[in-house]
Amino acid sequence: MRVLGVDPGLTRCGIGVVDGDLGRTLRMVDVTVVRTPSSETTPRRLLALEHEIEALVSRHRPDAIAVERVFADVNVLSVMGTAQASAVAMLVAARHGLPVHLHTPTEVKAAVTGNGRADKAQVTMMVTRLLGLATAPKPADAADALALAICHLWRGAATARLDVAVRAQQAGIAARKVGTR
Repeated sequence: MRVLGVDPGLTRCGIGVVDGDLGRTLRMVDVTVVRTPSSETTPRRLLALEHEIEALVSRHRPDAIAVERVFADVNVLSVMGTAQASAVAMLVAARHGLPVHLHTPTEVKAAVTGNGRADKAQVTMMVTRLLGLATAPKPADAADALALAICHLWRGAATARLDVAVRAQQAGIAARKVGTR
């Protein structure tokens, strides 16, 4: 499975592509940080971000897109930019018929480090180790995007397997009920 992770931001948006699955070796396919100047208008910045995400989706053909869930903060302008960048990633995913999965920062940290309160340095160190990289991805937005992709590969695969097991169990129960009538 291939996941494109997006650490949304209007000034810096981390985008990472990772191949892997539960119990399989993870492999980084690509990572970048899209930067847009604050001197540019918001619509132009969003358009630049859309072009970059579109190009990466077309080039790497991910199976899903994982986006960091926007959380409330005291800085409303920062939250607005992050939410707008998230929406751009979701729009590109919808255009390509790709599922979008939102993960909170705590979920991502817990999946990658085992600690939902890990700091950025710990996340970067674990991403570097998990992907077998010679050097740590920089800046932190790049490592965070890769962490989002890893989180979804692990959490999403586990959730999908549980869903299949529950449906199979429900189908078996329904079949037994029909057979006893």
